[in-house]
Amino acid sequence: MGRLSVLGLMLTMLCAITSDYASYGASRFSNCSENDLDALIDFKNGLEDPENRLASWKGSNCCQWHGISCDDDTGAIVAINLGNPYHVVNSDSSGRYGFWNLSGELRPSLIKLKSLEYLDLSFNTFNDIPIPEFLGSLENLQYLNLSEAGFTDWLTGLVSLKHLAMNRVDLSLVGSEWLGILKNLPNLTELHLSVCGLTGSITSITPVNLTSLAVLDLSLNHFNSLFPNWLVNISTLVYVDLSDCDLYGRIPIGFGELPNLHYLSLAGNNNLSASCSQLFRGSWKKIQILNFASNKLHGKLPSSVANMTSLTNFDLFDNKVEGGIPSSIARLCYLKEFDLSGNNLTGSLPEILQGTDLCVSSNSPLPSLISMRLGNNHLKGKLPEWLSQLENLVELTLSYNLLQGPIPASLGNLKNLTKLNLPGNQLNGTLPETLGSLPELSVLDVSSNSLTGIISEIHFSRLSKLKFLGLSSNSFILNVSSSWIPPFQVQSLNMRSCQLGPSFPSWLKTQQGVSFLDFSNASISGPIPNWFWDISSKLSLLNVSLNQLQGQLPNPLNIAPFADVDFRSNLLEGPIPLPIVEIELLDLSNNHFSGPIPQNISGSMPNLIFLSVSGNRLTGKIPGSIGEMQLLQVIDLSRNSISGSISSSIGNCTFLKVLDLSYSSLSGVIPASLGQLTRLQSLHLNNNKLTGNLPSSFQNLTSLETLDLGNNRFSGNIPSLLGNGFVGLRILSLRSNAFSGEIPSKLSNLSSLQVLDLAENNLTGSIPGSVGDLKAMAHVQNIVKYLLFGRYRGIYYEENLVINTKGQQQRYTKTLSLVTSIDLSGNNLHGDFPTQLTKLVGLVVLNLSRNHIGGQIPENISGLRQLASLDLSSNNLSGGIPSSLSSLSFLGYINLSRNQLSGKIPFEGHMTTFDASSFAGNPGLCGDPLPVKCQDDESDKGGNVVEDDNEDEFIDKWFYFSLGLGFAAGIIVPMFIFSIKKPCSDAYFKFVDKIVDRLS
Repeated sequence: MGRLSVLGLMLTMLCAITSDYASYGASRFSNCSENDLDALIDFKNGLEDPENRLASWKGSNCCQWHGISCDDDTGAIVAINLGNPYHVVNSDSSGRYGFWNLSGELRPSLIKLKSLEYLDLSFNTFNDIPIPEFLGSLENLQYLNLSEAGFTDWLTGLVSLKHLAMNRVDLSLVGSEWLGILKNLPNLTELHLSVCGLTGSITSITPVNLTSLAVLDLSLNHFNSLFPNWLVNISTLVYVDLSDCDLYGRIPIGFGELPNLHYLSLAGNNNLSASCSQLFRGSWKKIQILNFASNKLHGKLPSSVANMTSLTNFDLFDNKVEGGIPSSIARLCYLKEFDLSGNNLTGSLPEILQGTDLCVSSNSPLPSLISMRLGNNHLKGKLPEWLSQLENLVELTLSYNLLQGPIPASLGNLKNLTKLNLPGNQLNGTLPETLGSLPELSVLDVSSNSLTGIISEIHFSRLSKLKFLGLSSNSFILNVSSSWIPPFQVQSLNMRSCQLGPSFPSWLKTQQGVSFLDFSNASISGPIPNWFWDISSKLSLLNVSLNQLQGQLPNPLNIAPFADVDFRSNLLEGPIPLPIVEIELLDLSNNHFSGPIPQNISGSMPNLIFLSVSGNRLTGKIPGSIGEMQLLQVIDLSRNSISGSISSSIGNCTFLKVLDLSYSSLSGVIPASLGQLTRLQSLHLNNNKLTGNLPSSFQNLTSLETLDLGNNRFSGNIPSLLGNGFVGLRILSLRSNAFSGEIPSKLSNLSSLQVLDLAENNLTGSIPGSVGDLKAMAHVQNIVKYLLFGRYRGIYYEENLVINTKGQQQRYTKTLSLVTSIDLSGNNLHGDFPTQLTKLVGLVVLNLSRNHIGGQIPENISGLRQLASLDLSSNNLSGGIPSSLSSLSFLGYINLSRNQLSGKIPFEGHMTTFDASSFAGNPGLCGDPLPVKCQDDESDKGGNVVEDDNEDEFIDKWFYFSLGLGFAAGIIVPMFIFSIKKPCSDAYFKFVDKIVDRLS
C-alpha cells in the first residue's frame, strides 16, 4: 500500500522529465535528418521484432515512427520509447514479458543520435547480453530505462543522466564499481537498481555528489552492509526504498530532518536496529509513509510518534517493539494504515485516546484510519470502547494476543468494517448480536478464544458479504432452524469444536461456493446426507473428523482436485473410497472401514502427500503400487489386520517422513529398499511378525528420530551401525525380539537419545559403562515439544510410544518429549550395576529387572534426581539399600524385590510411601515396611503402612488444581507435587495429554 500511495508523486516527477517526449510524432518537420534516419534504420536492423512492432518504421519521416519523438525546433531525434507496455510482471524468464518483445542487438549507430535525451527499452528480452559500452557516449542522455530487459553488466559515462532505471539487470559481477560511477552523476534525480544482484558495502559514497537525488530504490539486493549514513545529507530525497538489503547497524536520526521525505522503506533488513526512542527523536513532520517492517527495532513506542503529523502509513511489522500503544496516536489525523503486528508489545491498548480534538475535520479519533493490525503480540487487557468510534475502519486485526474480557457490542457501529480478526486471545463472554448488523463484513474470525453461548440467526442477519467465518475452538452452540437460509455465501467455514449437531447441518446445503469446511469435533452424528456430495466437488479442504458420523462414503469420492480430506475418528464403514480426482491428503483413521487397501490406489492419487487409514479393519496386503505415489510424506497403515510382507516399492517414496505399519500381521524381512528413505524421521514396524536381521542399508536413515521395531521376531546382534550418524535419534525401541550378543558400546554416540528400550531379548554381557554418556539423558527435559512429523496444511502425524513404567504400559503422545527412559529388562545381562548410569541426571525411568546384575546399588544413585520409576527386581544385587534413595522426591515407583539385598530398609522421607512388595524376596532385609524386625529395633514397627484416605483426597485435589496452573507455567509445580505422592507423576502425564487433546 505504501508504494501505491506515492504513485502520484512518482508520475508527477516522471511527467516533468518526459513532457517533451509525450508525443511520438507531433513534429512540425516533415522529415528528420538523413543522419538520424540512417542511424535508426541500422538500429532497427539489429533488432529481432517477431510481432512487427516497428511496422511503422518506413519512409523518410522518422519523426512519425512509433516510439520516436523529435525536437519541434530542430527536428533532431530526442526520444526512443520502445519499452514493452504488455509485459508480465515477475514472471519467469521463458516468454516472461507477454508479447511485443524486442530482442537482438543494440548497434552503435545509436551514438549518431547526438540529441538523444530519452531511451526506454524496458521489459523486452535481450537474453542476458551486456549493456553496450557505446551508450556511455550519449552525452545528452537524461533518461535511461533498461529495467527487466535481459541486460547484464554496467556502463560508464552518461554525465547528463537524470533518470536511471535498471531494475533486474544482472550487475552481480560489477562489484563496487557502480558506487564510484554514481559520484559522477551530479544531475541524477531518480535511481532504480532493484533486484540487480548488488553486493558489498554501500557506506563509502563520500563526499556525496547526488545533490539532486529525489528517488532512490536499491531494494532486494544483498549488500550485507552498515546502514549508509550519507543518505541523511541528501536533502532533496522524497522516496527511499532500501527494503530487503541485508543492512545492519542503527538508523540515523537525521532522517527525521529531511524536509521533503514522503516515503521511507527499510523493510526486510533483519539486522538493522535502533531503539524506538532514538528513531522518533527527530521531527519527522513531513514524512507520510514510514516502513521499517522486518527489522530489529527495539524499545517502547514513544509518545513522540505523534509528532509525525503528516503520517498516512506506519509499518513496523516484524520487529521487537515492546510496551503498549501510546494514547498520543490520536494526534495522527491523517493516519490510514497502522501495522505493529509481529512485535513484542506487552502493554494494553489505551483506555482513552488523547488529542482527538486536534483532528478538527471529525469528532471521532483517528478519523482517517482504515487499517489497524496489531496481531501476534502480547497485548493484554480489554478491548477499549474507542475502537467502536473509528468510523472509517475497514480492517481490525488483534489476533494472537492475550486480550481478555468480552467483545464490545459497540463494534457493531463500524459500518465500514470488512475484516474483524480476533482469534487466538482469551476473550470470554458471548458473541455480540450487533456484529450481525455489519453490512460490509467479509471476514469474521474469533477462533481459539474462551467464548461461550448460543449463536442464532440474528448473529448473521445482515452479513450478506461474509466470505470467511471462523468460530472454531470456542464453546459455541449453533441454534438455527432447520429451514434457515443464511444471507451469505461463504468460501471458508471453520467451526471446529462448535456444537452443530446432533444431525448434519441442513443449512450447509445453501452454501454453493464453500471451498474450506472444518466441522470437526462438532457433535454431529448419523449419516452424511446425499445432498452434501452435490457441494463437495468444490471443497479443497474437508474436515469432519472427531464426530459420530455413520454409514458408507460414496465410492468414488466427489471432491475438488488436490483437496485435503479428513474423516478420521468417526463410525464410517465399508470399503476404502477413492476420489474422482487427484487429492493430496486422505485421513480415514479410527473408523470401521474394512476390506483390502485398493490395489489401484496410486492411479487415483499419484500426488498424494499424506495417507492414514490406521485403526480400521482392513485386511489383505500392502499394494505394490504404493511405491508409485512418490510424493508421499506420511504413510500410516497401523492397527489393521494387514498381512504379507512389506512392499519393497515403498523405498521409491523418497520424500517419506513417516512410515507406520505397527500393530498389524506383517511377516518376512525388512526390505533393503527402505534404506532409500533418507528423509524418514519416524519408523514404526512394531507389533508384527517380522524376522531376520536389520538390513545394512539402515545406515542411510540418518534423519531418523524414532525407530520402533519392538515386538517382532528379529534376531542376530544389534548392529553397531545404529551408533553411527543418527544424531537426531530420540527413540530406539527393539524390545521383545530375539536379539542376542552384547549391547554395542557405540550406542553412546546417540546424543539425542531419550528412550532406549532393549528389553525382552537374549542380550548377554555386561551393561557398557558408555551408556552413561548419553547426552540427552544427562540433563532435565522440561520443555514440552510436540513431536509432529509430516505436518501438511495443519494435518500431521503425532509421534506416540508405549513405555513400560511403574510396572505397567503407558502410551505417551503430547508429553513424550519429557520422558527419558532406559529399559534393559528381561535379558541375560550380568556384571555389576554400572555406576556410570548415575551421571544421567535427567533419567525418568530405569528398568534393569530380570537379569543377572550383581554388585551393590551405588550410594550416588541419588544423583538421578528426576527418577520416577526404578525397577531393579529379579537380579543378584547385594549389600544394603542406599539411604540416599529417600531423597529422590519424584520417585513414584520402586521395585527392589527378589535380590540378595541385606540390612535395614531406609524407611524415611519419601521411602515411607512404598509398601512391602517393593522389597520382598530379599532374605537379608529387615525393618518397615517388611514384617521382619531388625535386631537393633526396640519398637514394633512391623506391618504395612496404613495411609490416610482423607489426606489422599486433599492431595489429589490440590494436585489437579496445580496442574491446571502448572501447564501454563511449566513443569515446576508438578515437580513439587511429585515429591508429595507417588501416584502424581502417573496422573500428570495422563492429565496433560487429555488437556492438550481438548485444546487442540
